[in-house]
Amino acid sequence: MSVRELVVLGTASQAPTRHRNHNGYLLRWDREGILFDPGEGTQRQMLYAGVAATDITRICVTHFHGDHCLGLPGVIQRINLDRVPHEVTAYFPASGQHFFDRLHHASAFHEAATLREHPLAGEAAIAPLTDLTLEARRLSHPVESYGFRLVEPDGRRMLPERLRELGIAGPDVGRLQREGAVEAAGRVVTVDEVSEIRRGQKFAFIMDTRRCDAVAELAHDTDMLVCESTFLDADADLAKAHGHMTAGEAAATAREAGARLLVLTHFSQRYPDPAAFLADARRHFDGEIAVAADLDRIPLPKRR
Repeated sequence: MSVRELVVLGTASQAPTRHRNHNGYLLRWDREGILFDPGEGTQRQMLYAGVAATDITRICVTHFHGDHCLGLPGVIQRINLDRVPHEVTAYFPASGQHFFDRLHHASAFHEAATLREHPLAGEAAIAPLTDLTLEARRLSHPVESYGFRLVEPDGRRMLPERLRELGIAGPDVGRLQREGAVEAAGRVVTVDEVSEIRRGQKFAFIMDTRRCDAVAELAHDTDMLVCESTFLDADADLAKAHGHMTAGEAAATAREAGARLLVLTHFSQRYPDPAAFLADARRHFDGEIAVAADLDRIPLPKRR
């Protein structure tokens, strides 16, 4: 059975706390396991969350501040220790290649797995995956940072009652899907007559950034928007100065983008009460909001 869910491994920005590990998020999407921003301690959080190294197919690093990448050495070495049989691809800002190289080879280990590098450059980049497209957009932060967006193409859902009415069954159903039309009931029946559009799902991951055009592009029409909310609205000036967003700004982004589920995360250690983030966000967005906590498992909303 395919699973589409976000496994939260850590939710702290800059420094971990007693209750929040550094960043880390695994998106399970059918056969893909995409690890975003593995901060310090991610390998141990994976054990608590029941995530194995073999679950990881891709690693996405938004930027090279420590709370988003210092877990890479342990994760990479675990991938090799467990001899992960499939290739793992890492996406990261090309300007941080020297950081990635240092993290990759932070200590001695035996390389027994294949790690492919996909550096990102320019304002936007697109990487086609199996049945998905991974998009990246450059954000607004003191160091080069990228946000990510996953897009599943629209498909078609066959309507069994219409197929029965027209006497289409067995191999003819497959042929109809492949060729777009078959002879049935004394005429040519097109696939549009016996199916409906199945809307593809969309996911966005937006960390360390001020609000900018790229944030809106990434968040547009998403089923799940994972968005940094480092500061509360009362500290909006601090957020802007340090290249971050507030909970209210994240919520306003979700509202304007038509997002279905907003996941708030990347919380500053100055705020001990996560309920304050929800209160700020609720003033700007009346859709579904999840305030992420370490080891949460948050399912993608069901298809519309």
